[in-house]
Amino acid sequence: MRREIRILCGLCMTVLLAGLLMGCGVPDAAYVVTQTEGAVGLVETEEFPEDAESAGAESGAQKASQEQIYVYVCGAVITPGVFALPVGSRADDALRAAGGFSEDAQTDYVNLAAKVSDGEKLYIPTRQEAEAFASNESAEAQRLVNINTADVSLLCTLPGIGESRAQDIIAYREKNGAFQNIEDIMKVSGIKASTYEKLCDKITIN
Repeated sequence: MRREIRILCGLCMTVLLAGLLMGCGVPDAAYVVTQTEGAVGLVETEEFPEDAESAGAESGAQKASQEQIYVYVCGAVITPGVFALPVGSRADDALRAAGGFSEDAQTDYVNLAAKVSDGEKLYIPTRQEAEAFASNESAEAQRLVNINTADVSLLCTLPGIGESRAQDIIAYREKNGAFQNIEDIMKVSGIKASTYEKLCDKITIN
């Protein structure tokens, strides 16, 4: 008789707890009601964050952002601006995003096969600008002294180079062959790093 009473009490408590749990709205954690003979227990299960779905969406957005780069395309293009492109995009992709070349663009000035990087500025010059750039580069090259071909008088125009040192330069290249890079001029006796710093932007080997 007592055993039957304990079982009955257990069932009553189970019904009472179930009613309380069902009337409390959405809990922060899930519970499982367990029953043994004459006893009722609660087992707490793993909690699930209320914002799990929104957190997943934010993570996806961050991942998508990390897979994009931003490139500023300007100059002789249809629609200059900053464009979001997938990582690994080429200059051609950036150009297409800007609507392509304008009518006066120098279309072969930029290597369209080159990859672009985040924050890069891609400038497309006009044909007139490209001609001016080439002219300036040519003029700059003409002002440089070729240490592989210059004679004594031309070498003497360099800062820190007198007639004796100019002759040393010529003697060095006649003995050892052409200079392979401009730094090789420091191999000439008497030309130290301090002298090289004065003339490095005024000489060439081509």
